[in-house]
Amino acid sequence: MKLADWINPFARADGPPPDTLMAFLRWALRGSFGAMSAGAVLSTLSGVLEVLAALYLGRVIDTAVAGTPSAFFGENLWLLIGVGLFFVVARPLVLGLSGLMQSVVIAPAVYNLVLSRLHRHTLGQSVTFFDNDFAGRISQKQMQAARATTDLGVDTIQTVFYALASVIGSIILLTGIDGWSAFALAVWMAAYVGLIRIYMPRIRETSKLRAGSRAMVTGQVVDTITNIKTVKLFAHADHEDRAATDAMEKFREDSLGFGWVSAGFRFWLMTLAGVLPVLLVGITLVMWQAGQATAGDIAVAGTIGLRLAQMTGWVSFTLMGMYSNVGEVEDAIRTLSKAHALSDADDAVDLDLTAGRIRLDDVTFTYGGGEAGLHHIALDIAAGEKLGIVGGSGAGKSTLVALLLRLYDPEDGAVTIDGQDLRHVRQESLRRKIGMVTQETAMFNRSARDNIRYGAPDATEADVRAAAARAEADGFIASIRDHTGRRGYDAHLGERGVKLSGGQRQRVAIARAILKDAPILILDEATSALDSEVEASIQTALDAVMEGKTVIAIAHRLSTLRQMDRIVVMDRGRIVEQGDHDALLAMNGLYARYWNRQSGGFITVEDAA
Repeated sequence: MKLADWINPFARADGPPPDTLMAFLRWALRGSFGAMSAGAVLSTLSGVLEVLAALYLGRVIDTAVAGTPSAFFGENLWLLIGVGLFFVVARPLVLGLSGLMQSVVIAPAVYNLVLSRLHRHTLGQSVTFFDNDFAGRISQKQMQAARATTDLGVDTIQTVFYALASVIGSIILLTGIDGWSAFALAVWMAAYVGLIRIYMPRIRETSKLRAGSRAMVTGQVVDTITNIKTVKLFAHADHEDRAATDAMEKFREDSLGFGWVSAGFRFWLMTLAGVLPVLLVGITLVMWQAGQATAGDIAVAGTIGLRLAQMTGWVSFTLMGMYSNVGEVEDAIRTLSKAHALSDADDAVDLDLTAGRIRLDDVTFTYGGGEAGLHHIALDIAAGEKLGIVGGSGAGKSTLVALLLRLYDPEDGAVTIDGQDLRHVRQESLRRKIGMVTQETAMFNRSARDNIRYGAPDATEADVRAAAARAEADGFIASIRDHTGRRGYDAHLGERGVKLSGGQRQRVAIARAILKDAPILILDEATSALDSEVEASIQTALDAVMEGKTVIAIAHRLSTLRQMDRIVVMDRGRIVEQGDHDALLAMNGLYARYWNRQSGGFITVEDAA
């Protein structure tokens, strides 16, 4: 095993992230404790070596004072060789190994370990979790928590263990010189700890506020950039600038609060640090004057005093950073440690799709109350049936599909596929069996090939191109060129596919669904962004894709549903009519009104009222 691979940076976590600090840190860092313990041992040894350096320096000075210059090197050769090897070989080796552990073994792996665990948990959140927050803010919280947790671990090893070893070793060494110096150091340490106890909680709290406002700035800026076309179309650059600067002003105010606290801490720290070498050297000089200390003892006390004073500044600033990181971790925990609103049951199994029969048994779902949603829906979709769904805005069409995909659980009733309640099957296995093309087509800022292959990641190049050809997408893909010069299937499509027209994005999505070849297919306004000529040209491909599948097709363009085996008409969360196209027209009900009053084949606003 390579030293850099000591920690598996992508090891999975045991369960969800806890919502308290220490439990979260154990959850996040589990799997790295062996390497971190080795790093702590090396850091402790490094601190001990710093004390030994002062001791050896004092020994050399005492030897020089006690002897004669002409005989010094001859009489003390082995002492000098030993001291030289200590400073040139032993000390650099231990310090180098300690640095290697922290910068090569621990820090890179721990950051990815924490980030991957948080990212996996976040991916399992329900759609509502993402709907209720900024995408930029969520991503900022993930990276903030990973960085802060990594810094906490590294700083604990690099600073806390090193400093404790240095301080304890210094007290022991000074005790050997005289008890008063050791006592003075102990009193000084008590004052130092008191200063930390006063300031660190304030630093922790102000850092938490600063982290929260920083994440809001990120969320606001990312939200604006994501919707930049809308911003420009409505000429609202000034409005977005004000929204961003308001968020930045809040961040500035919280940063000032942190700055005032940290500035006060630094002032008192530097004052306290300046006292230590004066105190230790002064006491040792008094002891030397009384004949109770040597010149080497003065050098040892001075070296320890200066070293601890310097180290105190470094340690205190590190501690300030650590408490700041604690605040940032606690801030991130509030967002990221939320339990999954929809999780697999403990006894959940993979969906065993044998035929593709879908049943909604007296299903009610109202988004927590009110009229919106579904009310007592009873619907049986036979295996291989092609079902069309029609209804005005708010009729419940998308809610029905969301329940079928188990983006929500019904409040009453059950949704089953081939007799299996969806609440007792694994969500991933359910969604692998369902292909979907929506009106708002989702594209990644990746190559055209990768976007199509998302339907079947192991598909061959020939499969990808065949699916694109069947979706009438092969022609325009060949002509794409991105800003880096990549062409065709290698060209990147921009964030959310902004480099394509609506119709082009929908054809890529149809190619993706063709490639996935799932037994159940949902078409939610799948051809709404296509003109009539293009729609007609790919209708044959869609018919072929639907062959042998259970299909649910939602459309406002009623002409696209005429060939469905059955059409369900929904209104205000209920099924009010069902039958084939001709039968529904013969009923002379809501569907007939839609058909007679449609404009260009679409349900109008008046129809939906």
